[in-house]
This record gives sequence, C-alpha cells and structure tokens, in this order.
Amino acid sequence: MNWDLEKAHWPHAQYSRFVRVRPHQWHVQRQGSGPGLLLLHGAAASLHSFADLIPRLTDRYDVMAVDLPGHGFTTKGSAMRSSLTSVSSDLATLLDHEGFSPQCIVGHSAGAAVALDLSLRLPDPPKAVVAINGAFAEFDGVAGWLFPMLAKLLALNPFTSLFFASTTTPRNVSQLIAATGSELSDVQLRLYYRLIRDRAHVAGALAMMAQWDLRPLIARLGDFDIPTLLLTGDRDKAVAPAVSRDAAARMPNALWKSMPALGHLMHEERPDLVAEVILDFLADPISAQTQGAA
Repeated sequence: MNWDLEKAHWPHAQYSRFVRVRPHQWHVQRQGSGPGLLLLHGAAASLHSFADLIPRLTDRYDVMAVDLPGHGFTTKGSAMRSSLTSVSSDLATLLDHEGFSPQCIVGHSAGAAVALDLSLRLPDPPKAVVAINGAFAEFDGVAGWLFPMLAKLLALNPFTSLFFASTTTPRNVSQLIAATGSELSDVQLRLYYRLIRDRAHVAGALAMMAQWDLRPLIARLGDFDIPTLLLTGDRDKAVAPAVSRDAAARMPNALWKSMPALGHLMHEERPDLVAEVILDFLADPISAQTQGAA
C-alpha cells in the first residue's frame, strides 16, 4: 500500500514508523507507557484492526502494533517468508532490533497462532498471551488438502491479486465482514475496503494462506505453559469457538472465555469490553487462570 496516499485515512498515523529489518520493511506503531504489549493482527487484516482497542491499553502498557509481512504497509522482502515459523522468527528479529521485550502478546485469529509460536522463540518469554478468536485448527477432511492447494495456486498466479483487488466493491467487503459474524461501522468497513483494493496486500494474504502450516504448533500445545487467555465471540462464523475451547483443554495454563453476541472481529465491534477482559486478565493472569479452572 502507498503510505503517502493512505496516511490521511489511517488510524493513529502519527505513531507510524517504517523499520528496515531484513528481509522486510516493517510498518510499526508504538504508543503508551509501561510494560511492553505486542498486538498481532490476523490474515488479510492489518494493525488498523486494533485502532479502537489501542487507546484503552496505553494508560497501562507500552503498546506496539505491527503489520505482518505483506500485509498493510509492511513490504515483504522475500516470497518464502510468510509461513507461521518464518513470520514469528522475523518478528523476533524485529523485536530484538527495536529493543522491545513484550510482557504480553495479544493476537487475533492467525495472529494468535503467531503469538504462541513467537512466545516460544523469544529469549525473554512474555508473562501472558491473549488469543482473540485464535485460528488453532487445521482444515478437516478434503478441505485439509484442497484449500491450501487452491491458495497456493492462487498465490502463484500473478494476476490473481490484481483481479481480486480490481473487482472488489464496498458491497463485497460488507458481505465478507458480515460472513465472519461481526457488524462493523461504515468507517471500519472503508478501511477494509482500502486494504482489499490493494494488490500487494491481497498477494500478501494469499502467500500467508499458501504457506500456513499449524501442525507443529498444534502438536506443542501441551508444552505451552505461559498463562494464556483464549477469548472467543459466540457469533464467530470464521473460527468456531470450540477451536479455542479445545486448545485451552490441551494447554496447562490456559483459560477459555466466550463472550455473547460478538463475532470474529469482536475487538473491533466492542473494544471497550474486550479491553476490559484483557486488562483484568493481565492484572493477575495466574490467578485468573486458577479461578477459571475452578
């Protein structure tokens, strides 16, 4: 995406920086004070999805939000660095470059999987992780090989992203968001429209889909002992809340909490409620996990 053209429309643009750390040029926003808190968005989104959540966290935390490789305004420096392990490894390098050691990582959807994998890579692991509608499950049955294969074919076709971006309409975007079970404002929908109209962003999202493999992470869930809140929306149509419920059952220090009447983009629908739950958990994650188990 072209920052010069879009910055007037982008939330918290005054906090944006561009950081060149091989192999990517990262778009980063950082604001607030206190312990470090890292925000990681999901596939096909950008850090803009945390726009209304961030101000509710900055009184207590030094908040860093990052556009993942190929998404938003982060320019991907390698075609083969969009897998889960590559993204989390490159993020670890970025955090080291920035001298940012997060005490908590909050990830949404695919960003929640990145949060878990990244936590296992950092020399100073976070004290807590929050997964919002975490995408922790592989496709089942035929979809397990068919969907990734289609994503790879689409990603390899140089005209796919151009066609998709050029044919997208505001109505298409509205329908796409509604299909996740969430209801967003016109302002929020326009930001997604700007994203999906951008060829490079679409290509970045397709590359992530094509290279995504959760199997190694899923196999290690039982070893992940960092206190973790798995937060879901009852109306999520993109990732079933049962995915987080089942993941929490396999993790030794995890708490699953589902909230009514919210969909996949719950942190955009009700940032006030989501922030309250996150802050309560982070105030004493070990106690919260124990009380949830009781």
